Amino acid sequence: MGIGRFVFTPILPLMHAQAGLSASAGANLATANYVGYLAGALAGILAPAPVRSPALLRVALVVLTGTLAAMPATHDVHLWITLRLLAGAASALVFVIAVGSLHGNLRGHPAHLSGWAFGGVGTGIALSGLLVLGLHSVADWRVAWWASAALAALFTAGAWRLRPETAPVREPQAGPGAAPGVRTGAPWPGTTAPRAGPPAAERTTTRTRRWFTTLFASYTLEGVGYIVAGTFLVAAIEQSSPGPVGNAAWVLVGLAAVPSSAMWAGLGRRWSHPDLLLAALVVQAIGIALPALIGGVTAALISAVLFGATFIGVSTLALAAGAHLRFPRSVALLTAGYSVGQILGPLVVAPLLHHGYHRALIVAAVVVLAAAAAAGLLRIGFPSQAVVPGGAAPGRRTGATPTAGPDRSGA
Repeated sequence: MGIGRFVFTPILPLMHAQAGLSASAGANLATANYVGYLAGALAGILAPAPVRSPALLRVALVVLTGTLAAMPATHDVHLWITLRLLAGAASALVFVIAVGSLHGNLRGHPAHLSGWAFGGVGTGIALSGLLVLGLHSVADWRVAWWASAALAALFTAGAWRLRPETAPVREPQAGPGAAPGVRTGAPWPGTTAPRAGPPAAERTTTRTRRWFTTLFASYTLEGVGYIVAGTFLVAAIEQSSPGPVGNAAWVLVGLAAVPSSAMWAGLGRRWSHPDLLLAALVVQAIGIALPALIGGVTAALISAVLFGATFIGVSTLALAAGAHLRFPRSVALLTAGYSVGQILGPLVVAPLLHHGYHRALIVAAVVVLAAAAAAGLLRIGFPSQAVVPGGAAPGRRTGATPTAGPDRSGA
């Protein structure tokens, strides 16, 4: 999934230079992928039974790989948009099924194992970056797509026997619209499953709604800002530092992402989710802005590490905070907001791309800082224990040792 969804980022500069792809068309291709991702996630929510099917997993893996191989077969932008739309939908299904598999098959194991498993996204990013970096001077954009398809096929074979979760598990927050395979009571390492209690409608208080609304705003803004950098970072770096620096930076993004989920889970044992969310968003905003404000190789590489180390971590913390509030269908709602933000991001900055990518990165950094400001508001009075009516004894504290695996349908 890391290859199929994110290889477009390092290949984009090659398509600009060799395939005649305009900056606005590149933004449209990115948007199509995120629309497809949202559609795939919603399909999983509306039809939970199929996402427990090994057959659907295999179909999605084949479709995802096939869309990569088909990109060089045409120069029609409309067909490219269709292929990226299909790739987004397939990658969403792969991810949701993988989440269910991790949650079901690693139940009772240390939570950091699931955190490291989600590092597979970062591994895919790093490998796709290395692939394009190696081909940059010896092959064209078409070979880059075919090679990425071959790499995806290799990992498809490795994932072919993955066992999806075979039966749903009743959870306190389960309800209409809850994401399949997504346990809203314990979405990520660093979060504990809430104890059984009154129905969700009775538990939800005005203060809880206010906290969740603030969290929702922060996470949606993060979707807008993060995806601009996730799509255009390599192209922006190559504007000021031609050569292999952009692709090398993308490799660093992936490498930094590999341990990030487990790292943020560990920090969650000592600090609250809002504190860590604020810190991660500020660090991410700095990383996004660096290539635009300073330029040069050093700034590009530092930017890559800061961005890679935080974009999965922010999702870790936001979904964990939503589950900690025990807000009904928190994971599904937060994921929807995040996905809509990803769709809006390329559209928001598209008018700026005629002047290069640096202005787009500045806008993205400002949006992420706005998300950080919302996270700062979230810290005011945020409960250190799960919210329950009447002051009843809640579950463990936010920083408690995690007992459940991760869960995320909006990567």
